[in-house]
Amino acid sequence: MKNHPAKEPVIRCFRPGEESALWEVFHSAVHSIASKDYSAEQVDAWSPANPDLARWAKRIRGINPFVAERAGVVVGYADVQADGYIDHFFVSAAAARQGVGSALMRKLHEAAGQRNISALFSNVSLTARPFFEQWGFVTLARQSVSARGVFLENVSMKKSLS
Repeated sequence: MKNHPAKEPVIRCFRPGEESALWEVFHSAVHSIASKDYSAEQVDAWSPANPDLARWAKRIRGINPFVAERAGVVVGYADVQADGYIDHFFVSAAAARQGVGSALMRKLHEAAGQRNISALFSNVSLTARPFFEQWGFVTLARQSVSARGVFLENVSMKKSLS
């Protein structure tokens, strides 16, 4: 199904003050989307009910993501660092499977091209793996990471751009 142009999200740079809106996107993505591949204990460790919002805000300002919004509502965000690393890539549960992720991925590819980045790579959730594969990323390794003492599996993925 093709999205109506009016529903196409606007992708723009992050604005300081939006950290809590991005937390809501992240939290809904983990608890409503990733929960199909991870246990309740794992999603609670990954995205706790009572986060350290000051630490979160510092992290978001550090990665300086692109933000997807539709009708003035933040519906997703993603970043690409100078070395090609994608640290965060999340779409809110309410906007899932509506073209937001694809719009963000197109923006990351565009930014990578402008910055002469030769490859994109990320540590991707089991849930996001098929999406990244559709964009040409290949799995390098399965790995286990700890979030607040709870182990979660993800995959290291890479895409050559040259």
